[in-house]
Amino acid sequence: MRATLIYGAGDVRVENVPDPVIEQSTDAVVRVLRACICGSDLWPYRSRAATEHGDRIGHEFLGVVEETGSEVRGLHRGDVVVAPFVWSDNTCDFCSEGLQTSCRHGGMWARNGVDGGQGEAVRVPQAQGTLVRLPVSEDSALLPSLLTLSDVFPTGYHCAVRAGVNARTTVTVIGDGAVGLSAVLSARRLGAERIILMGRHKDRTDLGREFGATDVVAERGEEGVERVRELTGGDGTHAVLECVGLEQAVDTAFGVVRDGGVVGRVGAPQYEKVPMGSREFMRNITLTGGVAPARAYIEELLPDVLDGTIEPGRVFDRTVNLEEVPDGYRAMAARQALKVLITP
Repeated sequence: MRATLIYGAGDVRVENVPDPVIEQSTDAVVRVLRACICGSDLWPYRSRAATEHGDRIGHEFLGVVEETGSEVRGLHRGDVVVAPFVWSDNTCDFCSEGLQTSCRHGGMWARNGVDGGQGEAVRVPQAQGTLVRLPVSEDSALLPSLLTLSDVFPTGYHCAVRAGVNARTTVTVIGDGAVGLSAVLSARRLGAERIILMGRHKDRTDLGREFGATDVVAERGEEGVERVRELTGGDGTHAVLECVGLEQAVDTAFGVVRDGGVVGRVGAPQYEKVPMGSREFMRNITLTGGVAPARAYIEELLPDVLDGTIEPGRVFDRTVNLEEVPDGYRAMAARQALKVLITP
């Protein structure tokens, strides 16, 4: 079959790889209907050292079950399913606590011999615990929005949940990428009426307004902090959702959070330390967030996607076929695309 491999910075290729097969009795083989490129895929795309042999890549996909192992229950050939970006048994103590990203028997796609999501098919370990059946057909118009349940939408939602967003909280979202826009949508879903989106790409912030942002702040750094403070009577917001992962974004988050407030972060950290010193201590600021256990949120979010209450799939603004995936990476890296949908 054909699949995407990364060889180094700026070097993504689509090549022939072995077809996936059942290796363990808990496996399933899924034919991919939709996949996508994640913002976190851009970190190795920008910085990975060149290698002689490429590695599989991609962790967001939905598809059709083609085959299941002998121990897999509740899944059948022909089922349309979505896969969270971490596979898990969904039965261990961590999974039972809603932390499937720490599953004792789980792991990551495209690592340790497991297929990546950007290909024609995927061997899914721990299939019964990982895959979620979707009550739609293979050609459903909802597939793009349903695909966001694999990562980007639950990641934005996790940020809002961990920051305690509700109808009584004011919110600042830092970042107008797909995760930031998903955080806006999530904050609105949780009842927030004042949502300030910090971003400077008008096409993206316009979508953010449609998702629920009440204000947009294009300024960065100290100017951005001052603008948010101005909009909030000098206090800042109760919750700040940091969806970028850069040190400057964290600094901005602490600058715009209200005393006693919460900073939730889900941007994959490209830094080693955060400024949680005496000043932040005296302001009673809480820092929370982390990698999102997408599997824990899918059943909660799925009904709103199915009935059209929310349309997170609107973050996809470019579609490519599998052979065009390298072009999709180039477009996202150059900020010519917000998020790229792949149709194998």
